[in-house]
Amino acid sequence: MNKQIYPLLIAQFLSAFADNAILFTVIAMVMQSPHQASWYIPALQSAFLIAFVILAPWTGGFADHYAKSRVLIAANLIKAVGAGLLFLGVEPLWAYCVVGMGAAIYSPAKYGILPELTGHEFLVKANSWIEGSTILAILSGMVVGGKVADYSTHWALSGTIILFMLSAVVTLFLPAQVRLPRRELGDTAASRSKVIAFGRQMREFFTTPRSRFAMLGGSLFWAAAATLRVIIVAWAPLVLLLKNAGDIAELTLFLAIGIIAGSAMVPGLIPLEHLRRARIPAYLMGLMIIGLGLTDSIWPARCTLLLIGTMGGMFIVPVNAALQEQGQQSIGSGSAVALQGFFQNLAMLAAVGGYTYASSQQADPVLVMLTLGLLVFIATFLVSLHLPMNRD
Repeated sequence: MNKQIYPLLIAQFLSAFADNAILFTVIAMVMQSPHQASWYIPALQSAFLIAFVILAPWTGGFADHYAKSRVLIAANLIKAVGAGLLFLGVEPLWAYCVVGMGAAIYSPAKYGILPELTGHEFLVKANSWIEGSTILAILSGMVVGGKVADYSTHWALSGTIILFMLSAVVTLFLPAQVRLPRRELGDTAASRSKVIAFGRQMREFFTTPRSRFAMLGGSLFWAAAATLRVIIVAWAPLVLLLKNAGDIAELTLFLAIGIIAGSAMVPGLIPLEHLRRARIPAYLMGLMIIGLGLTDSIWPARCTLLLIGTMGGMFIVPVNAALQEQGQQSIGSGSAVALQGFFQNLAMLAAVGGYTYASSQQADPVLVMLTLGLLVFIATFLVSLHLPMNRD
């Protein structure tokens, strides 16, 4: 493994920690207000995701045509601005959307730089480390952020701004180099319209079953994860009688631990040459979400969330690795990740948007959770169709 991956792991940890601390800080702000409607929290998640969908035609090319380490720095600074707006009392929907803009720029550079730091042999392992450090950051960020925000939202927001700045400083230790994709898409027509170029990349990337599975599989995972997280915010107080952001964050901690465990186990179980195996943990994830909806006490819920996370980690790591490798061989790894970001965030936006509407209609969170598990199982079958047994 290239030692240059260590600064990336540290910078990613700090940035992801702050991302999740902000989320649970805003959740604490909403839960402390007696006047916010039940749909406001899922609407916040939607505001964050909109930036990924709108900016997708530009963020991939931006990451591929500039030094990815410097793109990471710019993205962290934008996130810090969003946190600063929250600190100044700007409407959370708008401020959190700015944080989403920074995250949308950050993601293609974060994943796109991995093939530059490691080769094919270690790509799955590098993804495992990145996913593990990311989920560890989510785990600690949401718990610490929720606890600090229950005490003081101003202290919580100040801490996130500092962490974004520290992440930018650590990123300076990464190489500042530009590696253009093998097939440069910057012709005259593409230069006139990034949207046209983005559509061309989309058509090119979807030519093989492996790339389609990687793209749609990643979208399935993140749509399910985002929806489950906002459902838990409504489900936990109703079924488990949890009343504040810190307690809910501690519950979702078990989901994060599971993803870390799954990410650690997967390199030896699902190599890129046997990508088809990834569908098995995805099926199990859907079944376990249904099981979570049938629990009514704290420890069975924690154990089920642990298993859901483990299956999710085993699914998403090889999917991400396959996407990066396919992208580097065709449209560029940064562009491939941006394309994935478009689809997965569009899927998350649709899923969370659907839940936002259901919540506004007073839908039962238990029924919504059971429906989510069933949809994950069906969607796994559909995205797995035509996936070959071995590498194309």
